[in-house]
Amino acid sequence: MPSGFLIRPITPEDNPAVAAIIRTVMPEFGADGPGFAIHDPEVDTMYQAYAQPRSSYFVVERDGRVIGGAGIAPLEGGDPDVCELRKMYFLPEARGIGAGTAMMQRCLDAAREHGFARCYLETLTGMDQAQALYLRSGFRQLCAPLGGTGHFSCDRFFLREL
Repeated sequence: MPSGFLIRPITPEDNPAVAAIIRTVMPEFGADGPGFAIHDPEVDTMYQAYAQPRSSYFVVERDGRVIGGAGIAPLEGGDPDVCELRKMYFLPEARGIGAGTAMMQRCLDAAREHGFARCYLETLTGMDQAQALYLRSGFRQLCAPLGGTGHFSCDRFFLREL
């Protein structure tokens, strides 16, 4: 793993920092209206939301400060062998340092450990760096969404075999 940051499981004390990251980064990309994850009830209680079976959430920490996060959980309304990569957001200081690639690997490893065969994600036009990471990580673009996430404003969908 590149030096300078740590990826670790979320703790209850991380909830405020993770919620603040989500509420800072999503509007930066125009993702603050209806149908986006910023409005999900779990935003304020990420530790508790991902303390469920077959779910994991990780944070990126640098100099003792949480600067990003991502997780996996079963895809709502999807096949039981499909997980969703969820709430992968990084503050500007976490970008371009290898944290995204390292986080992706950590999440995909966790998905395999939880017994998933495929990983799905939703995003939107304009999140170009994120989409480049997804493609580099082996995801392929889909024409339509899977499951029932409720994120009807997302317009890009990806799937990866695990």
